[in-house]
Amino acid sequence: MRGLRPQPTPIPWAAVARAAVALAAPLAVGLATDRPLYGALVSMGALSGVIGDTADAYRMRILNIAVPQLFGALGVTLGSLVYGQGWVAVGALTLIALASGMISSIGAVASVSGLLLLLNAVVGAGLPMPSPWWKAPLLLTLGGAVVLVLTLLGWPLRGGVPERAAVAAAYRAVADLLAAAGTPAYDERRQAVTQALNTAYDLVLARRARDHGRAPTLVRRLAQLNALIPVVEAAPAAHLGGRPLPAAIPAAVRALATAVEDPRAGRGAAVAVAVAVEDPHPGPGAHTPRRPPATTTPPGRGHALPEPAERAVDHALRHAATVVHGGDPDPHNADDHVGRPAALRVRARRAARAVLLSEGSWRYGLRLALCIGLAQSLVSLIAVPRSYWVALTVTFVLKPDFGSVFSRAVLRALGTAAGLVVAAAVLAEVPRGWWDVPVMMVLAALIPAFSAKGYVFQTAAITPVILLLSDWLNRQGFGLVLPRLYDSLIGCAIVLVAGYLLWPESWRTRIGDRLADTVEDAARYVACAFGPETDAGARGRARRRLYRDLSAVRSEFQRALTEPPPTGTRAAAWWPLCVAVERVVDATTAARVRVSHGAPPPAPEEVADIERQLRELATRLRTGRAPAEVPVGPGPEADEESVLTPLRQEVGAARAIASPRHDGP
Repeated sequence: MRGLRPQPTPIPWAAVARAAVALAAPLAVGLATDRPLYGALVSMGALSGVIGDTADAYRMRILNIAVPQLFGALGVTLGSLVYGQGWVAVGALTLIALASGMISSIGAVASVSGLLLLLNAVVGAGLPMPSPWWKAPLLLTLGGAVVLVLTLLGWPLRGGVPERAAVAAAYRAVADLLAAAGTPAYDERRQAVTQALNTAYDLVLARRARDHGRAPTLVRRLAQLNALIPVVEAAPAAHLGGRPLPAAIPAAVRALATAVEDPRAGRGAAVAVAVAVEDPHPGPGAHTPRRPPATTTPPGRGHALPEPAERAVDHALRHAATVVHGGDPDPHNADDHVGRPAALRVRARRAARAVLLSEGSWRYGLRLALCIGLAQSLVSLIAVPRSYWVALTVTFVLKPDFGSVFSRAVLRALGTAAGLVVAAAVLAEVPRGWWDVPVMMVLAALIPAFSAKGYVFQTAAITPVILLLSDWLNRQGFGLVLPRLYDSLIGCAIVLVAGYLLWPESWRTRIGDRLADTVEDAARYVACAFGPETDAGARGRARRRLYRDLSAVRSEFQRALTEPPPTGTRAAAWWPLCVAVERVVDATTAARVRVSHGAPPPAPEEVADIERQLRELATRLRTGRAPAEVPVGPGPEADEESVLTPLRQEVGAARAIASPRHDGP
């Protein structure tokens, strides 16, 4: 039901204008040159480019649009070679589906590339293409090139703006987190910070040059992001104080966000930071600090803000202000918090290993190949008009990185029905010819506008565009409408049966295994955070990996909730434990921050005991029982004055939730 409600996102007007021009202009040129078929093929290529243009940074858009177009050209070439070949076409498309599914497991660009490889292969095998063989891939690629050129027109004017906006959004999310410290809204705000940091790091780090000296602007953005990490680490320590921070502190972080977005606003940000924090080393005659006196009471919920946490917030905020307003950062120290990216050849080897040796890659590839093989076999045995729509529906629905297969199948059926209402009116009332150009401009503009609202709205917007272009290829007019509906319903049914019901993983959540991996990483993070020889960079990288893992667990949880019983019901039972593990990570970070700012370090035995308890919890999540060789108990006598007291409490809460006596997972 949530998928039927439009998301409250702004309309991307620039993308709306690009889509209208990119899809309507080739059609107009084709009509003017008396080659409407060629114009329709260029528009179909442009449609793929419009759908794939989801990145923000311009350097990422080049790959997001250009690379999938090359795979699409290969797909339509392979498909046209087996056009009208009967069972040979069935076998060829099944093998292409296997390769497409395995490629899709590498990453975002590879996922879109695999999608276009299979989509265009299905179209090439289901529709007659102009001869010679190279015309169709050339025309489709030309359509993608049109979108790419229109996209890059704004680069000279808006280069770097998406990166600055993403970094500034991360600062504002941290400001909201600090404002929520000591309140029940903290957990929700921390999740928003994780998402904002993930987005900003992905945008800044992706595709950057290996030599930072060649890209000083990206170095500055990365340094600004890294300067935000100590503020994020200090937030849990402040939250454990149990009372809100002074309002000037989040206001200062918002001022830094403004300075990141607009460097000319730097003066106001510097003043805000100076007001928010006191000089940690006041000279003679300095004013009395405005903050309440520090306390030595052990941290815990409901206690006053401890002095180490207070110093951590002050130092982190001053450091962030120095980086934001300072000179050029050191290019060799700009990525200590996330690790220097591997060389391109190393990443290529990793990607190849992930495709060929990953169980998940083979599982999804076989799953997609089975559904495509069934779809093509069905239309080979039964006379289905415009049979390629069945396989197209299977391809769109069965995408693992697009969310729940079950909900996508249902939403696609509903979106197709809604889009067919518009398509029926267009095909019945608008005569083929020049009237199609303004109609295409309007329909194409709806695609990016509706795509931001949700999958069902995107499907409803794309359906009439595809039908209008298909009508130029086969000249069936209104007769396309009902076959399109039947084929979509058949494709959704194949996915629900062969791609969902027959796979055991569809009937159980994968949250438990993923959460167990995260708990094991949390145990390693505890050892890393209080190890005698661990540097700050290693701790920062371990913490970022943990929060990314938790974000992935949360996404899996949201996906599982949309599944029908029993999967959705079982997923709901995991939520309290997901929250408990997140609090364990927060408590570890808070303890590390307090130790770094003057609190007595914990005893090695206490650290080892907490690490042992977390590993026991990970084992319980995987097997449903505690490990027999290690007794489950409270461990050595705990010092209530220890800096790890809040962490022990959170670990105990997580273990209680996972206990067989608890009415939970």
